[in-house]
Amino acid sequence: MYLKKEPRLTPKLEAFQYQNEAVAAIRDLPFGAIFHEQGLGKSKIAIDIILYWLETKAIDTVILVAKKGLVDNWKRELNAHSYLSPRVLSSNRNENFHVLNSPARLILTHYEVIRLEQNRLKMFLKTRKVAVILDESTKIKNPDSELAQAFFNLSPLFARRIILTGTPVANRPYDLWAQIFFLDQGNALGKTFQEFKRELDLTNELAHDEHAQEKFEDSLISLHRKISSFTVRENKSSKFIQLPEKTIQAIWIDWEPVQHDLYTQYRDTLGAIVVREGIPTEDRADDLLKRLLRLVQIASNPYLVDKSYGRNPGKWTYLLELLEQIRGQQEKAIVWTSFTENADWLAGRLRHMGAVVDHGKMSIEERNRSVRKFLELEECKVFVATPGAAKEGLTLTVANHVIFFDRSFSLDDYLQAQDRIHRVSQTRQCYVYNLMMQDSVDGWIDVLLHAKRLAAQLAQGDISHEYYRSQISYSFGDVLKGILNVST
Repeated sequence: MYLKKEPRLTPKLEAFQYQNEAVAAIRDLPFGAIFHEQGLGKSKIAIDIILYWLETKAIDTVILVAKKGLVDNWKRELNAHSYLSPRVLSSNRNENFHVLNSPARLILTHYEVIRLEQNRLKMFLKTRKVAVILDESTKIKNPDSELAQAFFNLSPLFARRIILTGTPVANRPYDLWAQIFFLDQGNALGKTFQEFKRELDLTNELAHDEHAQEKFEDSLISLHRKISSFTVRENKSSKFIQLPEKTIQAIWIDWEPVQHDLYTQYRDTLGAIVVREGIPTEDRADDLLKRLLRLVQIASNPYLVDKSYGRNPGKWTYLLELLEQIRGQQEKAIVWTSFTENADWLAGRLRHMGAVVDHGKMSIEERNRSVRKFLELEECKVFVATPGAAKEGLTLTVANHVIFFDRSFSLDDYLQAQDRIHRVSQTRQCYVYNLMMQDSVDGWIDVLLHAKRLAAQLAQGDISHEYYRSQISYSFGDVLKGILNVST
């Protein structure tokens, strides 16, 4: 199908050298992965590849798939870097019919639309040469999900396939399998996920089995080798990347006494009497995951668990002092918490600093308004957010301080969240602060995330085996036993 007037296919802005090299390495392959570390401009690389495909007529149409909350961000990126105006596939199936029957050169959509429209897309993909680019491809990391299955079914029908993510090993090394399977139907990493997972599972049992450790590390090293022919990755330690220094500081904090008593109850007796909706209620945490969640919540802010708690939790006093110092330096900060209720609580108490909030229970319009205020208003010094809502797609380099009031067990959450500020447009030194309660579950999370990070770096080819061996500790299982006060 033909447009009355073809779009101008030249980029608006010059790319950095490392971005041009990535484009050259990937653009003529049938499939490829751009794994540049977050904050290094993967969107620019993807847009330049799209322009090349359309200019050379290698492809008739490109479908760009993003997370739902990032569709508007991609519109801005496309406008900043190109003259392309995408058509949008949405949840409106009537409008989608017209998009799929148009001569559109670029179609922008989100993951769920692909799943819902997969039957019509099968027909569409048979009518022209279509390429697909998946942004934040870890969205399909669970191979058993309906979403991943939809992408697996459509994969062979795309003429070109590219995935983008700065954290391909989102949480565990086996997260990579489904993303690569979408590209090559199992040629590089095998056709069976369970077999792949057995070799690359970072388990507690590794702590006391040196042979298992060696096998695990050999598998990590071979993983990078198997996919290196069709992947590109640049990280911030590269000599080609000019970024300010980023320092990470662990801050150990003393307990508020009532907070510590509640924490001890959950740890030792697996529950406590807490107040919910004004009523004293027994809250049991016999299940391990629930108990860990409760311990994380109480170490952060006991009010999340017990509505009768009216004191200042240990981390609050330090947070306030730290933010006052940052404000005194005429700088801005992002405060991260895993809990939406905590985000509202923190933002409310930091209103005098112009704090705004962003979490998943807010509308897209409300969230965008918070981002605009933080970016544009000098008096807005604090951005309080949950990683689930704001860890991806946002450039927040007006700030150069990131404070984790609490952290989840997710490596992806941790890395993506801190690098909202440590990006190619940042000019000031960046600071990351991890607030942790003494002798608490926070210590286990720190050890676990460190082990996950090293495994991801080895799998991605970021570090040598020798460096990995010098830094790794498989003791997170033993640390957890100490945290839970159990002997087995």
